[in-house]
Amino acid sequence: MLALAVQVRPVTPQLGDALDIRIQYQKPDRPDLAPRVEFAGKNYPAFKIQAQQWQVLLPTTPLDTPGKKLLKVTGEGETRNLAVWIKNRFFPTQRLWLSPAVNSLEPTPLELQRVKEFKALQTPERYWQGAFLRPNQGPVTTIFGVRRYYNGEFAEDYYHRGIDYGGALGSPVVAPAGGQVALVGLVAQGFRLHGNTVGLDHGQGVTSIFLHLSRVDVREGEMVKAGQVIGAVGATGISTGPHLHWGLYVHGQSIDPVPWLQGWLP
Repeated sequence: MLALAVQVRPVTPQLGDALDIRIQYQKPDRPDLAPRVEFAGKNYPAFKIQAQQWQVLLPTTPLDTPGKKLLKVTGEGETRNLAVWIKNRFFPTQRLWLSPAVNSLEPTPLELQRVKEFKALQTPERYWQGAFLRPNQGPVTTIFGVRRYYNGEFAEDYYHRGIDYGGALGSPVVAPAGGQVALVGLVAQGFRLHGNTVGLDHGQGVTSIFLHLSRVDVREGEMVKAGQVIGAVGATGISTGPHLHWGLYVHGQSIDPVPWLQGWLP
């Protein structure tokens, strides 16, 4: 009898989805020993969610190649090799023309380093439960995954890493799920690309970032609940007008937030 059972969701994933991997130990000799998980050549941490059960979230992005990916799970002296098929997905393109002044703006090293460190968080605790909330009530102006031409040149390594909401200037931005405020970055501190920024650590490698805020209503280290106001819509940083950019990340990779708003993860 197999000591290791593996379940993959969604059943038919597409580029931009996060995969939810559930690992069940049937007869564990060492129930607290985390299984080892490798997906598409990278190792990912597994987090215990209940007795004899572990969860792993795996990101896929618009820049990945669709098709067959190998999922390897090792635990209790057994190894399970599974083929996971990632469907292709159409992502629209936009053509943007930037003025020389805007095109020449560069982020500060401090800004880049702080955002990089934030996205790499893998806190063992899980702070979210159920479906995520919409962080602003404005209309969606740019969907996830859009590819872009800048001044006529295609950006090969670019895709829109989140959802833009065209909320009114000063309209509230709320936490889509529970978490800890792990990043507050201000224009005055050198956040000239992202603008005033809040980063929430939802735990277990899941993070949210909110850009271009007009104000910030939370402090680093503060715990917030789903629906709590964390700031307000603005146009700080590189922005063509007031809007909220919400990016959802799994293990440092930007994934499509829409399935999380629909509650696909329990």
